Amino acid sequence: MSSPPITGPGDEPVPSEPGASTRVAERPAEHAPSGSVTGAGGAVGSPKPGTVPATGIPVRTILLGVIGACLAALGALGAGGTLVRDPILSGTSLTWIRFGHGKNLAELVVYLGVGLLVWAWVRLGRHVRAGRVGRGGVLLAITAWAVPVMLGPPLFTRDVYSYLGQGLLPLEGLDTYALGPAALDGPISENVAWVWQTTPAPYGPLFILIAKYVVAVSGHNMIAGVLLMRLALIGGLVMLCWVLPKLAERMGGNGTIALWICAANPLVLVHLVGGPHNDLLMVGLLALGSLMVMRGKHVLGIVLVTLGAAIKIQAVVVLPFLVWIWAKRLPGSEKARFLRAAGSGMVVFFAVFAACQLVAGVNLGWIPALSANSVVINWTSLPTGLGQTLHGFASWFFSPSYDLFINTARMLGMALLGYIAVRQWWKARDGEDRNVMRRASLVLLGMSLLLQTTFPWYFSLALALAAGIALSEWATTVIVFGSSFLIAVSYPDGDAATYNFLHVAVMTLLSLLAAVSLLRPDPLRFSRRHKGAHL
Repeated sequence: MSSPPITGPGDEPVPSEPGASTRVAERPAEHAPSGSVTGAGGAVGSPKPGTVPATGIPVRTILLGVIGACLAALGALGAGGTLVRDPILSGTSLTWIRFGHGKNLAELVVYLGVGLLVWAWVRLGRHVRAGRVGRGGVLLAITAWAVPVMLGPPLFTRDVYSYLGQGLLPLEGLDTYALGPAALDGPISENVAWVWQTTPAPYGPLFILIAKYVVAVSGHNMIAGVLLMRLALIGGLVMLCWVLPKLAERMGGNGTIALWICAANPLVLVHLVGGPHNDLLMVGLLALGSLMVMRGKHVLGIVLVTLGAAIKIQAVVVLPFLVWIWAKRLPGSEKARFLRAAGSGMVVFFAVFAACQLVAGVNLGWIPALSANSVVINWTSLPTGLGQTLHGFASWFFSPSYDLFINTARMLGMALLGYIAVRQWWKARDGEDRNVMRRASLVLLGMSLLLQTTFPWYFSLALALAAGIALSEWATTVIVFGSSFLIAVSYPDGDAATYNFLHVAVMTLLSLLAAVSLLRPDPLRFSRRHKGAHL
């Protein structure tokens, strides 16, 4: 009986059968060995039937990511979403890392950590795509990389303090859908970013209920509040780790690659876990609900997706697509099947949403607050960026209204998004799992690009459903580039870095390097081993 493979000094699994002690050389996916997860034509598919599942543990790659995650968490003590009155560093000799050159140094530590984490993720991707590492290795990496950022200060955002404020408002007898955290006194209010101080909560009743319970337990202890909020949301990552391989099985993809693309993605770990952001729980419920519908548990699936929408309304976009899957499994004519599925789905949706509102003790006041994000003007939203560009050109000839250009571009963007959503929904009417999920993913991607305001973590919605599809090599490379770039388009404290064009240029070059590195190990040829391999 042969023993399981171990990890050799070069970070590849080493077969332990007698006479098989030679270390497997790291190779790009296009030269993958038998059992590769690179499908025909460059598509990333499932291993061939009969091949032995990969069980190697890439120890050095995982440790590289752990070092990166620890550095990011450590640097966040000085440069992250730190507290105004910090009980950890206040009164110590380390307070200098919060100001001036000290903060600049802390920022460099954060960026170095994130860079190492991206590097580890790309290395892990090469192993996975070549069939050397299986699900166990990826799950171990996800766990090891998530823990450090869960224990550190908020990374690249201060939104968690807004969450705590939105949970405290109803505990104080105030309407969280009518008032912002500025109506409160105490440490929670003073730590909320200025732009959200007077903004009512744009979140659904289920999240307000979660936030209330978190604050009810943590009180005004800010560190406890952040940690408990992360614990409340981390279930989304757990759901993703369980669901993604099963989604891939139904959608023609590879479960290990799906885990690597989405759950191990530094964009998810740094922003959704390290932030944290409530999108994490919404995305987990969205993916789990979609799987349940595909498995024939239609009512349960609609319930789960509705719970996701009761956290953030974006999840509701997927429900009309799931109706097609449900309708396909019903008897009768095409029209009758659709009407039955759509009618039943609406009944379930409204019943679940109403129950969430009743339990949370809130009304529909969050709907007007959905436009609150529009106060953030950033070119990462394509319509906003187009409006800014056109305004800049027009300014050479006359003095145009800035708001006119921005608002017009955003209206056109929303119209385009509506067209894409309707068109993709109609093309999904065959009810085939793979086709429905692919088209729903396209709409979620369109939302991330065309909404009035786009934040980096919005792209995790599309990733959660698209990761299970047999993606082409080109698409996978684009995901690596986009994820690497979006991680650090803001500063570690959450302020936007998108108008620091030197910063953007450097991030673009580094992201290109990460994308190329997925296909060509050591593209800059720093390693002697790879220099020799190219001779």
